[in-house]
Amino acid sequence: MNISIFGAGYVGLVTGACFAELGHEVVLRDVLEDRIAVLDEGRMPIFEPGLEELVERNRKRMSFTLDVAEAIEGAEFLFIAVGTPPTYSGDADLSAVWTVIDELPRDLDVERPIVVMKSTVPVGTGASVRAALDARGLASVGYVSNPEFLAEGTAIAGFMRPDRIVVGAFEETDGDRVASLYAGLDAPIVRTSVPSAEMVKLASNAFLTTRVSFINEIANVCELVGADVTDVATGVGLDHRLGPHFLRAGLGWGGSCFGKDVSALKQLAGNSGYHFQLLSAVIEVNELQKRRVVAKLQRRLGSLRGKKVALLGLAFKPGTDDMREAPSLVLAGRLLAEGADVTAWDPVADGRVLLHGVEIAGSALDALAGADAAVLVTEWPELRELDWSQAASRMRNRLVVDGRNMLDAAELRKLGFQYEGIGRQVE
Repeated sequence: MNISIFGAGYVGLVTGACFAELGHEVVLRDVLEDRIAVLDEGRMPIFEPGLEELVERNRKRMSFTLDVAEAIEGAEFLFIAVGTPPTYSGDADLSAVWTVIDELPRDLDVERPIVVMKSTVPVGTGASVRAALDARGLASVGYVSNPEFLAEGTAIAGFMRPDRIVVGAFEETDGDRVASLYAGLDAPIVRTSVPSAEMVKLASNAFLTTRVSFINEIANVCELVGADVTDVATGVGLDHRLGPHFLRAGLGWGGSCFGKDVSALKQLAGNSGYHFQLLSAVIEVNELQKRRVVAKLQRRLGSLRGKKVALLGLAFKPGTDDMREAPSLVLAGRLLAEGADVTAWDPVADGRVLLHGVEIAGSALDALAGADAAVLVTEWPELRELDWSQAASRMRNRLVVDGRNMLDAAELRKLGFQYEGIGRQVE
């Protein structure tokens, strides 16, 4: 099959490479010259484990272009994978989506090409696009909603071994054709209406963030009553009705999808006349969770003015360089506002652009040199394997706040550290 993908960002690039792996011919079109130039040179504009090798392996079936006409020539499927960031009002910015639709010519050279929406869009977008296509004389162009569920750091495995593939179509035959693109993948295909497919994506991310905020609230209560949230989560997660996923207490969720999608669903409900109280609480809990670390540091160190705090990990999760909505941004800002000197380290993410006033270290041990406290922000495996005895010798004050409950508290205490986790017993 010939596939054209509009948007060579994270979703578009991973989707295109995986479709090429399945044997399809793929053209990725983007408006950013630098991005296309990097891809033409065989380099990746984003960090995703295994992506560079996947693109290189399928180079003969992939091409990159700035030209719309070149992108759509002979394309049976026109995937839209552009960004839909939130606006100041909280609604999704669909300007890039509409640009793609407006760029489609009336004389497409395929009998019935199908516009496939991969971008996360509000419910009702498909109906609006369908009406716009019809008004432009493109009634022969099909439309299908095919939301993505990629998780940064494991996106390739998520595409090739998905939990489900959602296909929402106005015409059943259009849905059949899009479903056939995934032939060979062992996953259930959920066939729905277009609005239902749009809602599946928003509802999925809203439920995942609800679980995270719920266990973080339980963690906060655990600290007050002397319980250990890791034990509580294990006991809860073994219930087959609930499962263990997304029941890890920590600093809260971040990234480009969760915050945007939860806010979009809350905004959608509000625009429809419904006050989504649960999601309001989920968002509030997540914002407060990021700030609780500062209170932990102040209880141990007193005033933070002049104290040196090392942030270990900047990306919102391991396996990615994405710092969008990362807890590290809030932590750094709050610590600087309290007068602390902040150093930071991450093996992949470059914090120099976003973290003004923060010293970026070349290694975790360098970041810890002379520090009064270390805050583990991102659960990079390098931090689990760090020589903490050497870290202890470098730090001015041996205090660790484990924001991901990843480290061995008993071992750190043997080394003389004061250790605080999230929702764990405090000595």
